[in-house]
Amino acid sequence: MFTQLLNKLKNSSYITLETTPGHSPKFSNVIEKLDALGLDKLVDGFSTTDNPLAKLKYNALFAAKMLQDRFDKPVIATMSMRDRNIIALQSDLLGANEVDVRAILALTGDPAKLSDQPHVKGVFESDSTLLLDIISCFNSSIDYAGKPFSTKPETIYPFGVVNSYAKNPKTLQKKMQKKIAKGALGIITQPVYDIENTKLLLELMENAKQECSVGETDATLILGVFPITKLRTAQFLASHVPGIDVPDIWLERLRRANEISIEEEYKVGFEMSKELFESIKAIHPKIHLMTANQFEIARDILI
Repeated sequence: MFTQLLNKLKNSSYITLETTPGHSPKFSNVIEKLDALGLDKLVDGFSTTDNPLAKLKYNALFAAKMLQDRFDKPVIATMSMRDRNIIALQSDLLGANEVDVRAILALTGDPAKLSDQPHVKGVFESDSTLLLDIISCFNSSIDYAGKPFSTKPETIYPFGVVNSYAKNPKTLQKKMQKKIAKGALGIITQPVYDIENTKLLLELMENAKQECSVGETDATLILGVFPITKLRTAQFLASHVPGIDVPDIWLERLRRANEISIEEEYKVGFEMSKELFESIKAIHPKIHLMTANQFEIARDILI
């Protein structure tokens, strides 16, 4: 299933949908909602998040396994550097490998100080490129210490992330280049809200690939889309989330709609989000859709 996903990423339209496991010992309720809405028929694969904002959630690797078993669709499981040392990272990869959870999104992780758990300390042995290095070792049938495995692991497919905005765009290009050189097959951006921003990211990605050595350029940019249907969401993203640029026109249109009614606010936000999704799809149909588990919005965007 992973080779089919990668083929779509390279040669066709590609859409994945993010799922966020909850603060619960059950993930089946998320799966049932996806099934009821028929979302498995509208996307090429899913992803699972790994304790975002350092808040305790159901395990991303187990959730990925459950999604794959239910829908027979590939799932990109996030692994955060914040919560694991080198031993734990490798141990999780070994266990995930046998149950066919083999698409891994390497993430540094949000700071531990954001956690809802007392006395939490981040591990952070390195940033996400360490995990990309470990995956490269596994794909060469050795562990990170260079010791051969008794049985060669099945191929692991690494993904990375990058901000969608920076005051100096060259910093984004350098981060793309670094992750391409470390073997990332897909680089997922933070949400974009502007077509010009989209075009700039695509240009930076091409520049980054040209700067890499031959054989390191088999990577594709995947554009993040996070629909905004509330003014307060737009304000929060614009003011408090680094690496995302919400244009003033979004804030202004949502502000005017909010003054009319909640229904108008939702209508305007959804229309802008849907138009953005279709515009991005027309120029670069490689999209990762994020809705914070508001799967009805995901369905309405996709249909």
